[in-house]
Amino acid sequence: MSEYELTILQMNDSHGYLDLHQELFWDGDHARYELAGGYARIATIFNEAKGERPDNTLIFDCGDTIHGTYPAVESKGRALIPILNYLDFDAMTAHWEFAYGPEHFKKLSKKLNYPMLAINCYYESNDKLVFEPWIIKEVAGLRIGIIGIAATIVDKVMPASYSKGIYFTLGNKELPFYIEKLRDEEKVDLIIVISHLGFPQEMKLAGEVEGIDVLLSAHTHNRLYKPAVVNDTILIQSGCHGSFIGRLDLIIKEDRITGFKHQLITVSESIKPDPQVEDLVNRTLDPYLDWLNQIVGYTSTGLNRNTILESTMDNFLLKSIIEENEAQIAFSNGWRYGAPVPPGKITINDLYNIIPVNPPVFTVELTGREIWLMMEENLEHTFSRDPYNQMGGYVKRCMGINLYFKVENPKGHRIQQLFVGGKKLQLNETYTAAYVTSQGVPNHYGRKREQIDVLAVEMLQNYLEDHAVKADIQGTIKAV
Repeated sequence: MSEYELTILQMNDSHGYLDLHQELFWDGDHARYELAGGYARIATIFNEAKGERPDNTLIFDCGDTIHGTYPAVESKGRALIPILNYLDFDAMTAHWEFAYGPEHFKKLSKKLNYPMLAINCYYESNDKLVFEPWIIKEVAGLRIGIIGIAATIVDKVMPASYSKGIYFTLGNKELPFYIEKLRDEEKVDLIIVISHLGFPQEMKLAGEVEGIDVLLSAHTHNRLYKPAVVNDTILIQSGCHGSFIGRLDLIIKEDRITGFKHQLITVSESIKPDPQVEDLVNRTLDPYLDWLNQIVGYTSTGLNRNTILESTMDNFLLKSIIEENEAQIAFSNGWRYGAPVPPGKITINDLYNIIPVNPPVFTVELTGREIWLMMEENLEHTFSRDPYNQMGGYVKRCMGINLYFKVENPKGHRIQQLFVGGKKLQLNETYTAAYVTSQGVPNHYGRKREQIDVLAVEMLQNYLEDHAVKADIQGTIKAV
């Protein structure tokens, strides 16, 4: 019986971080910050793996790639195309790529020298797939079927422009059909699924659907130092910001995996950058560097988004919102992305990393009942007992309230107590709130909604003119 070896490399949730940036690592009871990432160092990792096994290596991008930093957003993703083409992935799926609008993303994807895959993204007009659902690669003497699943939340909790003219399913109903087609008709030896649903959803998916050999996970920024194995499916996810690359070495015999070895590779500063990619990155960044590197303030608190109930980075954002508007409450989305800022200087680049979409700021009036319902809705999106109902990032970021909740309680019954300004919430009372993006306060809540004449980055700069940042965890949202 022939025995085959195959190496799979995974990048996910790189969020447009072209070069070295600060990354957070837990070190005992405290956070440690060090430089990591950058596509030039990622290219070195890829090249070394391909050098070891030139005909036995596949490389995948699980999405959240062409959005998230100023150069990426300012160019609407175009700046990254030459770099990504050099990295030479075998296939990709998507999430934040839709932020530029589906039509623009479709045009961008055609400039890539590898396919965009999604079995769950359809045109509203005719129910046809927007992207190809699968491809077959012949490597290591094997026929390998590769299936893509895009993020399902794009048309559910994100701004409407991201899904204009298209809609998304979860992909769990379609996946068995494509697996059967690839196994029975195309006679593939191995099935790899590249997905951007999120680790909890993908664990459930792998448990329900037979025939997935490897599932490459994304969206939830898990640093999996050890693969999960469920229903004979090997599942890995590899952090975020391009700070980590997942490597999976497989031994395959008789059309099944008989052994594997996994490594979560830290893209450390010590890795020698690939000179060609380094040149591409430098040319991409050069027009922006002088401006982005301007120091605009200082922080005594390390700013990061690595905590699920409340984050120091968003406390800075929320303090800025309240100061700009003198509202009672501030809300923002529970984003996961955003390279951390260690104590010390804050640059313009840091501000755009915090909120790259640079949205306008809104004010709105909310009743106590609406605040309660909105927070229950958000807690369900974050902690639903059914992973398929989990949508979005971390818990909505809040300031001006104190909320105590039971994680384990069922939908609609998690909040135990809720206070505004230190006083018990009154369901019939009206409160003034300010927020950024429709994920901060969805459009079905509130009245007297007004856009104020300031964008988020300008608002952060206004705050820094008068304050050094102190944004420690306050216990705004507490699990009890």
